[in-house]
Amino acid sequence: MSDPDTSKYELSKTELDQVLGSFEIPTCPAMVAEVMAEARKDSPDIRRLTAAITGDVGMSAITLKMANSALFSSGTPINNVQRALDRLGMRNVLSVVLGASLRSSMMGLPGNFIDRFWSRNSIMAQSCGFLARQLYGISPDDAYTYALFHDAAIPLMLKRFPQYPRLIQEAAARGESRVQAERQLPCTHPIIGALLVRNWGLPQTVSLAIRFHHEPDVYSLDEQTLPSQALSLLAVGQVVEHVMADIMHDDDDEVGEALFAQAMEHLGMPLEDRDAVADVVRKSIKDAAG
Repeated sequence: MSDPDTSKYELSKTELDQVLGSFEIPTCPAMVAEVMAEARKDSPDIRRLTAAITGDVGMSAITLKMANSALFSSGTPINNVQRALDRLGMRNVLSVVLGASLRSSMMGLPGNFIDRFWSRNSIMAQSCGFLARQLYGISPDDAYTYALFHDAAIPLMLKRFPQYPRLIQEAAARGESRVQAERQLPCTHPIIGALLVRNWGLPQTVSLAIRFHHEPDVYSLDEQTLPSQALSLLAVGQVVEHVMADIMHDDDDEVGEALFAQAMEHLGMPLEDRDAVADVVRKSIKDAAG
């Protein structure tokens, strides 16, 4: 069996210039960068972090909701930001900050779209983080961040390209995927998402997982093209997304049974574990509703 051709995955300088020339990648907000820098210190100042998060109503709400979710809750609800930070830990504080900032980047789009998109993304992120905790060698923080950002470029493309909804609808009518429709534009959401994550200083494994999450031959790529840690994040996302589509009665035109089976195999999970994944997703849906 010959090695897969990986040249098609590499962006040339000309292609990269074309993408960046037609699409402005949002920069990491200054306040977010400050919080991220503080949280990553060996001895972060909890008072500075608490003050920064408390000063943003939306961020405070997300912090408390995450701390009281099934992923972190010990059964006793809390309503104080500093106690929430103590429960979450420094690395998970970054997920809160990033989530709040990501949602802010969607402003200017219809409210019902933002609510629906954010609800689904949040459920998937929590489910991926929870599932990663039950698996060996996969960072729950990175799994959460990957899921949160994997489709983050879709709202950005919706804002940038007026023809985007029409292209997606026409592709769906032809039985084509979202990414196939996006190839009529200068860029696709996996590429923009990967560049966004890179610009925000997030782990390279998360950026790579996002870059490849719609490639049909992703489980055949070599380690140099897609490191196993990034592939594991992608696999967790595909498992959760497939099960979510079933539970929430959504169309599953992005993963399907074949990729789901490959993702489960990569993670060392028998297909019979689908029910356990479904329990994780239902728990996240319940948290989101509460």
